[in-house]
Amino acid sequence: MSETAHRQPGFTAPEPEHDATARPLRAWQRRALTKYLTTRPQDFLAVATPGAGKTVFGLRIAAELLSDRTIQAVTIVTPTEHLKHQWAVAAAGAGIAIDSNFRNTTGATSSDFQGVALTYAQVAAHPTLHRVRTENRKTLVILDEIHHGGDAKSWGDAIREAFTPAVRRLSLTGTPFRSDDSPIPFVSYEPDADGSMRSRSDHSYGYADALADGVVRPVVFLAYSGEASWRTSAGEEFTARLGEPLTAEQNARAWRTALDPGGEWIPAVLQAADTRLHQLRSAGIPDAGGLVIATDQESARAYAKILQRISGEEPVVVLSDDPKATRRIGEFSESSDRWLVAVRMVSEGVDVPRLAVGVYATSASTPLFFAQAIGRFVRARRKGETASVFVPSVPVLLELASELEAQRDHVLGKPHREKDGWDDELLAQANRTEDEPGEEEKAYTSLHASAELDQVIYDGNSFGTAVFSGSDEEQEYLGLPGLLEPDQVRALLRKRQEEQLADVKRRKPEQEAAAPAPKPQAVGERLAALRKELNALVGMYHHRTRKPHGAIHNELRRVCGGPPTAMATLEQLEERIVTLRSW
Repeated sequence: MSETAHRQPGFTAPEPEHDATARPLRAWQRRALTKYLTTRPQDFLAVATPGAGKTVFGLRIAAELLSDRTIQAVTIVTPTEHLKHQWAVAAAGAGIAIDSNFRNTTGATSSDFQGVALTYAQVAAHPTLHRVRTENRKTLVILDEIHHGGDAKSWGDAIREAFTPAVRRLSLTGTPFRSDDSPIPFVSYEPDADGSMRSRSDHSYGYADALADGVVRPVVFLAYSGEASWRTSAGEEFTARLGEPLTAEQNARAWRTALDPGGEWIPAVLQAADTRLHQLRSAGIPDAGGLVIATDQESARAYAKILQRISGEEPVVVLSDDPKATRRIGEFSESSDRWLVAVRMVSEGVDVPRLAVGVYATSASTPLFFAQAIGRFVRARRKGETASVFVPSVPVLLELASELEAQRDHVLGKPHREKDGWDDELLAQANRTEDEPGEEEKAYTSLHASAELDQVIYDGNSFGTAVFSGSDEEQEYLGLPGLLEPDQVRALLRKRQEEQLADVKRRKPEQEAAAPAPKPQAVGERLAALRKELNALVGMYHHRTRKPHGAIHNELRRVCGGPPTAMATLEQLEERIVTLRSW
């Protein structure tokens, strides 16, 4: 059957790197293929960073097994409808006809197809049907993003029931597994040093390896802080700074206040992101695209209006309940449109290679979702391209951005542990599955939120000191060249930081000499000045030790006592400043 015979609306022929026969395999794919064909196991788990080419690898395995008659059919299981069709298009390029329109109600497909593409939910709806199909023909089952086998017990039970009879099973993932107590079917586990059971992959290819090989782009995170104010249902008003250690409730409300489209934070960050996109398009990447990931549909529509005012071009909006969502994503991928605004739809496996700028404007905080979202920006099309992702400066996201290159496995029964002597509550909170606001979180009103560039994170390191949104210093970071090698990115950021610190030191004596005699400060002004000084010192200590900002604030509170910075007294702030200087 020809490729066009079963191509879905809105899709085009896959990129050459997706065609399993059009170009040589990448080094990691060759190594993994050799390992697979040498051992020929029933189950094989390949963990490869997003953008590395898991689809090509999976289809090459399928082609080899079909060729030597080890299998007669292929079943591909994906998390979403969109990915079903994307796999079918890529399979067509490899000469394998896959029916991505298979329905449980029909129960069969044309003999012209060599297999079907399903969703995990589709399998869970009728596992017995798919077990019978698996038993009737020698089948290879490709479980794409296998970590979803642990998302819901019904999904895990269903794929175990449906695909236990399979002759071969190939599990793929590019996302860190969540820590929980539900083993994922067809994944092997082995004892860890702390007594838990850790998943064992048969071949791993991490982001750091892919970056060194030029397979993925370097990602530069621009973290924006600022003060957020809100009013509770009882009429009390609160102000907190993004990035400071806060209670879970305060952190959630400050974060959501910043994401409020009616405030100042979102327009400022979207303006900065559009400036960065314009710079990339003018400096060698003319079709560079941007993606804003929103928490909900109402926010997505509001962000789109703001972006239209800023850029002069109407963004493409993709909502999860839009029947044309798949087509819209495909059309955006092939166009030269500037911006795409989506609610979760473009978070996993969706392939839009030209995305180079992202705005993480969602309150989703799980490592799983964050990794999926960042994976949309890392695919390398040519040497030297970089990606820029704008994020709120909140501890959990700063941790995840700093740990982008870390390898995580699925761990069963992992006990709670302390990290570097400070409470691991933030990381535990990040692993929760509920990302949407509960009724208690909604019981407040956003008032306003300012924005400033807090730091630039690259390769696990933090660069720069806080600068105001719209300032010349911010423009210097937004104007980073778009075509740089990873080492060049690191060197340039380090140089910018040194220049910025040197400029601050140079101007300080001049400012002090020219300054009039100090006037008595109000309590509010003194508190603001001390908080700013403390945050600057925390930033300097972070650069020296690489400890997260939140960890440093928590350690200061442990040593000195007292409440979070936003509620600390003048005396408490001064004590923390003296303590930190002594460190």
